[in-house]
Parts: sequence; C-alpha cells; structure tokens
Amino acid sequence: MSQLIYTAFVSLDGVVEAPGGEPGYRNTGWTFAVDFLEEVYGLKAREQDEAGSMLLGRVSYQSFSAVWPQMVDEFPKYNAMPKYVVSRTLGEGDLVEGWGTTTILRNLDEVAALKQAEGAPILLQGSATLARDLSDAGLIDRYHLLVFPWVLGAGKRMWSDTDKPRQKLELVESEAYGNGVQKLIYDVVGFDPEV
Repeated sequence: MSQLIYTAFVSLDGVVEAPGGEPGYRNTGWTFAVDFLEEVYGLKAREQDEAGSMLLGRVSYQSFSAVWPQMVDEFPKYNAMPKYVVSRTLGEGDLVEGWGTTTILRNLDEVAALKQAEGAPILLQGSATLARDLSDAGLIDRYHLLVFPWVLGAGKRMWSDTDKPRQKLELVESEAYGNGVQKLIYDVVGFDPEV
C-alpha cells in the first residue's frame, strides 16, 4: 500500500491559503515575510527525492502546471513524476503536455484505490479542499508541515470543521529554525472509536 503524504506551508492558526502568493487574498505571500533560511526548505528537497507521484486538486493542478514545467532546475523530479488530479470537471483536453503522465481521478474512492498499489509515497501538494476531504475520509497517512510564525485570521484552513471522532497523530520528526518556522512531521495513528 502506498503512503499518502500531505505537505503544506501552514500558519499557526491553520491557514494554508496563498503561502507563495496569489491574487485576491489579503495576506498573500506570507511565507516570504520571514527571513529566508535554506535549511527550512530541506524537507521540500527530500520530498522530491522520496515521492513516487503527486496528487493535486483541480485548482492546484491548474496553478502549478502553468509554472512548474518551466522550472526545470528547481523541480526536475516533480516535473517528471506521474500526477493524479482529483476533479469532477477537468477533461483530458485540459491537461498540460510535457509535465509527466497525468491521470484524472473523479472521487475519493479512486484515491483510495490508487493507495492500494505498492510503491513510493504519493505527495499531496496545495489542494486545501481536497486535503480536508481526504483527512476527513481517513486517507492521509502522514503530514509534512512547515509551520510559519503568523496568525492570519481569514483564509483557507488546513482542517475542516466536520464533526468527526478525534484523530490521533504521532510526531515522528521536528525541528525549529532561527526564523521562527517549525518542521513538524506526523504519522496518522487513526481515529478514536470511543468518541
């Protein structure tokens, strides 16, 4: 079974919206508003080396595919690896050529089936809505979080507000950096059936 990892830049209050910048969000680009330390992003290089495929929601796919294929030095392995896009509306004609093999998945059942195959981890990038749905369905196995020292208030949240049993996470790796960013890696232990 393949491990599904959600990787995110997140504020202290759980916002994942526009970490690198996008129009229409007041606090856009908030990851650039801390001192740059190369070691903070070591996790990103490691993910690129370890992942076997990338999972995206439609909006993130359309955003990333417009930029990443041209970033041949920054993302060579991401660009080459297979991509899976979860979308009810995207068609084959909407896919970008030259950005690795891309398969459209129509629902979470198809994501669950994808996980059944043996292989390297599947990395979920961006895709806040999809990440919340996958978390609620118990399909995420691990979280790779870079937590930035910001309280942003409004914005897309990493976690849903769905009423569900509590979910146990186990911290397997952490590091604090001089600019206030923290790396937190959690394995999902499971839902607590007693709640």
